[in-house]
Amino acid sequence: MNMISLISIECMKIRRSKIAAILLIPVILMWLPSILNASVSFDTQGIPITPEHNFFIQGFLGMVWFMIPATFVICTVLLIQTERSNRGFLKMLALPVHASKFCLAKFAVLILLAVLQMIFCIAAYYVCAAIISHTQNYDFILEPLYVCRIVASLYLATLPMISIFWLLATWISTPIFSIGAGLASIVPSVLIINTKWWFLDPMSYPFYVLMTEYGKAAKGIYETQIRWIPWIPVAAVILITSVIASCMMFGYKERR
Repeated sequence: MNMISLISIECMKIRRSKIAAILLIPVILMWLPSILNASVSFDTQGIPITPEHNFFIQGFLGMVWFMIPATFVICTVLLIQTERSNRGFLKMLALPVHASKFCLAKFAVLILLAVLQMIFCIAAYYVCAAIISHTQNYDFILEPLYVCRIVASLYLATLPMISIFWLLATWISTPIFSIGAGLASIVPSVLIINTKWWFLDPMSYPFYVLMTEYGKAAKGIYETQIRWIPWIPVAAVILITSVIASCMMFGYKERR
């Protein structure tokens, strides 16, 4: 059984779950207040930023700091617990396929779910921007190329973080402890991002990317240059190491 077939099977499992709704609900919760408080975008508090950029950045702040990480903490645990609750691990281990392949297939599904959530975010942004452009008589809609570029950057920045959550879900068999560990790791990111060791914390990556874009939109407020070194090598090591460790521990309890 090749990897494409395994990913297809995992995608079929997702269709019957409520994970798509879990991805959509945080997006609605974050962007709905932007419509209700549209006038706040004009109050830049002396920061040299345009209302349309202020609206865009503020709308994504809550998503990248808490909502997106929390969503994938839950999604990773759900993917694992679905197999544990339905004896899925025993059925998979009975097949002539190495357990690591199933682990990689599920991780690939997580990556696809991240794409889906980013699409939801883009769609929500444009719907909200169109509504308040009409109600406020001001054009809040930014160029699609600009929006997609930033969202794509945020997506790539989430991958090491997702790999850590996947590792926690495969290593910690008790759901409440796995979720607790994941959520606890999110909170310090807003503080760690201001230290010189921020690149060691994958949960800080999306927030770092967004704040860098904020610095470009509001000149002189925040650092505008992304420090690729040592960020990219460290992020790559974290991503690869976490995936390998997850493959080693996937179904370990059931294999004993």
